[in-house]
Amino acid sequence: GSECLPLYCTIYLPISATVLSRPEVRTGEVGIGTQSPFSQIALREFQTSAVSRDIDTAAKFIGAGAATVGVAGSGAGIGTVFGSLIIGYARNPSLKQQLFSYAILGFALSEAMGLFCLMVAFLILFAM
Repeated sequence: GSECLPLYCTIYLPISATVLSRPEVRTGEVGIGTQSPFSQIALREFQTSAVSRDIDTAAKFIGAGAATVGVAGSGAGIGTVFGSLIIGYARNPSLKQQLFSYAILGFALSEAMGLFCLMVAFLILFAM
C-alpha cells in the first residue's frame, strides 16, 4: 500500500518526479530493518546526476540540431543565387561575366554561413 519507505517509493516513480519532489519524512512508521539517512542521500544524488546528465545530453542534441538548420538555409540561399543568375542571364546575356562574378560572391557568402552553422553544431556536440 502507501506505507512504503521513501527509499523504496522512489524506485517506482519516474526519475523526473523523484528529482522534482521533496523527500518525504514520515514519522511514526516503522520500516523493515534500519535505514540510514546516508543511503537516501546517496540515492537522491545518483538520480539527480543521472537526470542532469540526460538533460545535458538532450540539450546538446537539440542545440546541434538547431544549429544544423542553418545548413538548410545555406542550401536555399545557394539555390536562390544561381536561380537569380539564370534569370538575369536570360534577361540580359551581355552581362554574363559580371552576373557570374556576383553569383560566385553570393555562393561563397552563403556557403560560408552554412559552414559556420555546421562548425557550431560540431562544437556543441564534441567540445561541450
